[in-house]
Amino acid sequence: MSWSVLKSWSVIFGGVSFEHEISIVSAISLKKVLGDKIKHFIFLDSSHSFYDIAPEKMQAKTFASGEYKSCKKLFLGLGGFYEKGFLGAQKPLSDLGVALNLIHGADGEDGTLASIFDFYKIPFIGPRIEASVISFNKILTKIYVDSLDKSRVKTLPFCRYHRDELPYILDGSKPIAFPYPFIIKPARLGSSIGIAIVNKQSEVEYALDSAFELDDSVIVEPFYKGVREYNLAGFLGIKDGQKNTFIFSQVEEPSKKDLLDFNDKYLDFSRTDNAPKAQIDSKLESRLQEAFKIIYGKVFEGALIRCDFFVIDDEIYLNEINPIPGSLANYLFDNLEKALESIHLPRNKNIPITYAYVEHIRKTKGK
Repeated sequence: MSWSVLKSWSVIFGGVSFEHEISIVSAISLKKVLGDKIKHFIFLDSSHSFYDIAPEKMQAKTFASGEYKSCKKLFLGLGGFYEKGFLGAQKPLSDLGVALNLIHGADGEDGTLASIFDFYKIPFIGPRIEASVISFNKILTKIYVDSLDKSRVKTLPFCRYHRDELPYILDGSKPIAFPYPFIIKPARLGSSIGIAIVNKQSEVEYALDSAFELDDSVIVEPFYKGVREYNLAGFLGIKDGQKNTFIFSQVEEPSKKDLLDFNDKYLDFSRTDNAPKAQIDSKLESRLQEAFKIIYGKVFEGALIRCDFFVIDDEIYLNEINPIPGSLANYLFDNLEKALESIHLPRNKNIPITYAYVEHIRKTKGK
């Protein structure tokens, strides 16, 4: 599948992740936005089993109570999902459409699901393997963006630490390289989970302990108070009949707080009304879009992503890439359904298996 118009989807959500419940909230919100365009809600539980959840059961209590286990169990196979049929035979799930990866964090954003979908030749919207690797780990995100055109987008300076280095940080033999205040982030978690602003020495140990409980690696960045932050979502698709066109959401300026907490970042996206549009001039909007384009490139083809930017001294810095934004950032688009219909799904190169080399050896040896 390549430039064809996509008319229906099946949402894949849940996963074994610190953001498992966030994914459930995200799927419930998307149901309100896309309605019957979603043909199936496919839940991945903590034991890595898939369940087909009926639309009327898309409520928080279905998952919290374990009621979802009474729903139809699904199995992966070539081309899609399958259910058990008569005498145990497997039959394909009808009307799957395009799988929509809505698993936040591990399983969804780390490349696991992308690999499975590629292996089974299931068309899907979401980051591919390379895009997942780059965006899931904040350290690799920095390395990737730093390799791009710095006149269009930069990253904040950072240092990285491993759990094994904690004693040396605390005893001062390997001090953190930045003056106070600085911000500590787990390398492979969502943008508000385990994050802390450190203003003085007495706060360092607790902040690091909290981050290392969630991840083996952390990054530390200088903290800039009062910076302007802007969020922009988009993808590569078809617009007005033109292929290979970037389609953008409106630009959002999040609420002015030093650090957006869990409720700010995750529960807020459960809303289905549009976020207020940032009050910025067309020049800055265009610069943000150009920064988005160079980050998205060809690497993120097939995914609707959100980039969160800082503007400091009139320079644009990437804060993070969100490869599967909450509720697919529906609150930033005037019409998410129309947007999704036009997204471009890259086609994997077909590798012909001919056994010509093996046959050549056989003939050479006369066997």
